[in-house]
Amino acid sequence: MTNQSNLPKSITIIGNRFVDESGREVILNGINIVSKNKNEGYIFQSGPELYENLSKWGVNCIRFIIIWDRLEPEPGVYNEEYLKEIDQRIALAEKNNLFVVLDMHQDLFSVKYADGAPEWATLDEGKPHTTGAIWSDAYMMSEAVQTAFDNFWLNKPASDGIGLQDHYAALWKHIATRYADNATVIGYDIMNEPFPGSSAIESTRTLLKAFGELYYSHTGEILEEEQLAAMWADEKQRMEALKLISNEENYDFVFSQLYKLNREFETNHLQKMYQKVAQAIREVDRNNILFLEHSYYSNTGVASSIERTTLPDGRPDPLVAYAPHGYDLVTDTEAVATASNERVSYIYNQIAKKGEQLKMPVWLGEWGAFYGNSISVIPTAKNAVQLIEKHLFGNAYWSYDPGTENLEYFKQILVRAYPAYVNGELISYGNDFDSQQFNMVWKEAKKSNAGTMVFIPSLSKLNREALEEWGDVEIEKINYSDAAWLVILPEDGKGERKLTLYFDK
Repeated sequence: MTNQSNLPKSITIIGNRFVDESGREVILNGINIVSKNKNEGYIFQSGPELYENLSKWGVNCIRFIIIWDRLEPEPGVYNEEYLKEIDQRIALAEKNNLFVVLDMHQDLFSVKYADGAPEWATLDEGKPHTTGAIWSDAYMMSEAVQTAFDNFWLNKPASDGIGLQDHYAALWKHIATRYADNATVIGYDIMNEPFPGSSAIESTRTLLKAFGELYYSHTGEILEEEQLAAMWADEKQRMEALKLISNEENYDFVFSQLYKLNREFETNHLQKMYQKVAQAIREVDRNNILFLEHSYYSNTGVASSIERTTLPDGRPDPLVAYAPHGYDLVTDTEAVATASNERVSYIYNQIAKKGEQLKMPVWLGEWGAFYGNSISVIPTAKNAVQLIEKHLFGNAYWSYDPGTENLEYFKQILVRAYPAYVNGELISYGNDFDSQQFNMVWKEAKKSNAGTMVFIPSLSKLNREALEEWGDVEIEKINYSDAAWLVILPEDGKGERKLTLYFDK
């Protein structure tokens, strides 16, 4: 059985690291649990077995999606029944040593077009809603979606005369009041993938213009804006066009053109909303972490300009994490297995640079979205995981669906050895999936007696001979599974320590 005393009971931030109550550095290795189905009450329908299984798969945190539409069905009226259902899932997470980040989710802003805001908070001024080849194309095409976002960023009043952002902040305050002293809930992801609104029209033109210039430099052919737009609107032509920006240099040439527009949105609108919500939360909760996402466009590697929020007295808030998303341009298409390794590397490098600039821990709140693909996507999954390990990111895979655990990329790549709780400073770690080898290096804390805990996905495949040189090592089996925790007890005077594990194929 797992020794519960070695597992952490709480998570906070010190400097740019997540840490537990023993001061151990924490790698948050998570997954998104989500239902966007209104008929399900926006609650993922599963029993306790899901939460039991997550811990067996090495998951130690959940990005749990909550939806404004059900939380506040009428202006200023909060749904206690929904909150109680959320409470029940948090209790299941706690029972299985899983931490929870609550994410206020939206896609296309509103339940009118996908999920998110209730209809009363969707001020689209009767504009038409237009969709494209991929669901997310509506961000760039739908006047209704763009107008609804515009009015949210302008804090236009709802029918009760109170601004939309003021409602949003008050809702977060209500949620934070409920979970301020709940150690399982470690924080709040304030808004999923914030989108700027109607400035997307100019952003789209900017991207098309840059791509047209690149296309001309490689082919000598001039394409008009209408031709470029038509190419992008057709999924097959788009996939062909993406080959031109499959390397980092060409990709940067196109997407870096969005930096100025992105900065204007993040600085003038997104940051102010974050500060408003942060102020409301900090009135009732000084314990939990605020997870700040960059804009929708920064998911593709456009440099972000978000900053740390401040406390009510103006001091920088120390409990803030950077929670970016990172997706290749083929995500949500049939070509997901053809993701460009260079593009993904570029996006993750941009995220790492921003995390360093912010001096915050990085939690990649969404990545992957491989869905029912099984074998074909393994190289793509391997590349993404190795980048996550290289940058020491926390992460939450998007997302769990029934049967995900039976897919090959999940079994072979996502369920892997990793250092969840490290006594001291984690310097590096990584899995060589081809040789089935795991390596980690850390600088051990001299004054702590806490053990470093490494998740072992399959104890029966672990080559124990490599551990013979380690004196103080414990193996704690995880109930009803082949998984285990390898607990390495500290040794005086060791300083930098190295661990190599071998697994049988």
